[in-house]
Amino acid sequence: MAYVTQPAATPPPPQPQPSNWNLPNILTSLRILFVPVLAWLVLDENWWWAFGLFVALMLTDKLDGDIARARGLITDFGKIADPIADKALMITALVTLNIAATLPVWITVVIVVRELGITVWRFAMLRRGKVVPASKGGKLKTALQTLGVGLYLCPLPGWMDTPSLVVMVLAAAVTVVTGVQYLLDARKVN
Repeated sequence: MAYVTQPAATPPPPQPQPSNWNLPNILTSLRILFVPVLAWLVLDENWWWAFGLFVALMLTDKLDGDIARARGLITDFGKIADPIADKALMITALVTLNIAATLPVWITVVIVVRELGITVWRFAMLRRGKVVPASKGGKLKTALQTLGVGLYLCPLPGWMDTPSLVVMVLAAAVTVVTGVQYLLDARKVN
């Protein structure tokens, strides 16, 4: 019986990486560029303008991810710049609200320490070849933080101060719980 050797199948050529010059990355870059504008508007107490800009910037956060996934435009630049833009926007909003409004400083400290800590940890995991995806709790955390900051930015009547504070306290609590959950989940995997 004669054996016929088949040539080894060649793997398909790698798909080209999408250009960094694409709509999702432009939206992410605009979000970064407008963070100082948001800071100026909050510190100058232009509440309606600050609220409108914050809402627009948060919408770009949703849009850039949806567009990148739908059109296959996920890039290494986007993977790095998007979380940087998110953190820069939220941290700037929180710190300026500590200065220009009545947001308690402890809420900002709790959120910022968790956000930066988990971000550094995720990058360390990435260097080890492990990608840590956003969790459902992380999405809830972002939604509560966004709602809380939006309530503080929007010039609402005084009776809304307590509900706004309650949302921010919930956001801080979920922020801590999801941070701890990331670390516990990582211990199970390792």
